Amino acid sequence: MGDPAALLAELAAHVPATLVTLGAEGLRASILPMLFDPEDGDHGTLRGHLARPNPQWRDMNADIEALAIFDGPDAYISPAWYEEKRLTGKVVPTWNYSTVQARGSLFLRREPEWLVAHVRRLVERHEADRQQPWSIDDAPAGYIQTQARAIVGLELRISRLEAKRKLSQNRSAEDFQGVIAALSEGSPSERAVADDMRTESPRG
Repeated sequence: MGDPAALLAELAAHVPATLVTLGAEGLRASILPMLFDPEDGDHGTLRGHLARPNPQWRDMNADIEALAIFDGPDAYISPAWYEEKRLTGKVVPTWNYSTVQARGSLFLRREPEWLVAHVRRLVERHEADRQQPWSIDDAPAGYIQTQARAIVGLELRISRLEAKRKLSQNRSAEDFQGVIAALSEGSPSERAVADDMRTESPRG
């Protein structure tokens, strides 16, 4: 596919990551929003936070690779939507999806100033499109600083990025358009996959 960093920037702006780490008790995974800074490091840096009661932050070790997974819209693809079904019947179901996997070293950030600044940027990102956006400045003085003591910040300094957009690009133009037409009549997630497909091209 194209630029993995571009897909990561797109997905990180809208969906949370699944952060996977390996510690003394084995694998752990948490879902958390993360901010992507493409300018920090060779492949960029992801920043997020975990609640202190979540034991996963204790697994963080810069010498052990961590994994952040961002998944875009996905949908089941029925063989009934293919023109090839009518012609030969030689079709099977599949699944369409977009995903990015970012691997790298994790570093803890516990400085109060870092935590408050991170929360501010995270809130501004996700409140930006609201008619009446909430700001951390709307909270009582000192309240955000108190809440920040209940979280632990983290930075994933990316060493490797892998992206995959499986969107029926291997099908004929007729099959490809049949899938788009069917998904366009489906659920919001299915319609989002149809929109993603419109940015791709079928086989040949």
